[in-house]
Amino acid sequence: MGTIAFVGIGVIVLAGLVWFFVLRGKGDAELPKPATKPEAEPSKAAAQPAKAQKAPKPAEKKAVAKEPEPEPEVEAPVEAAAEPEPAPEPEPEPAPEPEPEPEPEPEPEPEPEPAVDAAPSKEAVAALKTGLDKTRGGFIARIANLFRKKKEIDPELLDELLEVLITADVGVKTSEKILARLRERMNEGELDSEDRVWEALRQEGRAILQSGQRPMAKSEAPTLILVVGVNGVGKTTTIGKLASRYEESGKKVILAAGDTFRAAAVPQLEVWGRRVGCPVVKGKRRADPGSVIFDAVKQAQEDGADVVIADTAGRLHTKSNLMDELKKVVRSGEKALGRPTDEILLVLDSTTGQNAISQAELFKEAIDVSAIALTKLDGTAKGGVILGIVDEHQLPVRHIGVGERVEDLRQFDAATFVEALFAKPDDEVEA
Repeated sequence: MGTIAFVGIGVIVLAGLVWFFVLRGKGDAELPKPATKPEAEPSKAAAQPAKAQKAPKPAEKKAVAKEPEPEPEVEAPVEAAAEPEPAPEPEPEPAPEPEPEPEPEPEPEPEPEPAVDAAPSKEAVAALKTGLDKTRGGFIARIANLFRKKKEIDPELLDELLEVLITADVGVKTSEKILARLRERMNEGELDSEDRVWEALRQEGRAILQSGQRPMAKSEAPTLILVVGVNGVGKTTTIGKLASRYEESGKKVILAAGDTFRAAAVPQLEVWGRRVGCPVVKGKRRADPGSVIFDAVKQAQEDGADVVIADTAGRLHTKSNLMDELKKVVRSGEKALGRPTDEILLVLDSTTGQNAISQAELFKEAIDVSAIALTKLDGTAKGGVILGIVDEHQLPVRHIGVGERVEDLRQFDAATFVEALFAKPDDEVEA
């Protein structure tokens, strides 16, 4: 019975499903009819879906209408990117043709220090006059006496002036050269007063001293300055003062004790080295001076020093064998440098007068002397010798010594020197 009942129920369920699907099929076929009725009298339920269908349309229109809006926004940047057709980059205004850089004025060929007409300062002239007191009290005072005795400017006065210049160790050749020019100017009517004669002397003196001036050749470091001269002229002291000047200007200096023959030379140079604060390269007693200088140059190259100042043994300029040794020393320095020595500085003692002129001649014949340092001008009345040295040998005077202090080794300035030397005794120069 249970099984029959279960089967019966299953049949009933199956029949119900069949009936459901049959009626569903008919219902789907009849659906079009009730769909037409809502058109005539749409119920609220039917109206709502209709609105729902129409609603998307305006939304679509808006979406479409908005699309063009961004376009201008996009176009703007595009136009910006096109940077007004790169505003034809203002055709680089023909790069203002670099105004022909004032043709690099050919580096003014190092003017002879200083220019002939450069006006020296009153302070410099006053300071130098003090150092030249003895010379000024000698031949300058004698020139002044000539004008006191002779009121007229005539040829006879010039003859007496020639004698004063010669006895002041200016030298015969140079004295005659100066007087020849003064006579010419007298004949042209220029020298009609004492003041004009003094001014003419200053002009001729400047012309002579300026003619020989030229700066030291420039080269890559280290610069080698070889200091030469006879015994007793003040080479070692000059070297010490020079080293001090270079150190004060920021240069790194090395001293070479090349005077290996004089017992006190090396210790004296070492004293200067300690005082100035620069190393001293030395060798054994009686060592080859050329090797000492060679070593000093090599050390300077390794240490990055700017200047090497080398001392050499004093020698009699009349001894040819000693002068030959000096040539070897010069060659040693050049071998170390790989080029010519930058400066061969001849130190002359101004108190020797005419002998200084002959020393310059013999040293110049043996080696390429490039400049002169004139010492002890403060202790002699023969300062006029400087005119003869420059005139006869056309060598520039690089330094003059007018005292014991370091600052008393002065860099030579032709205009200042002449103003101080040839100032009239009654001229007052304000300090």
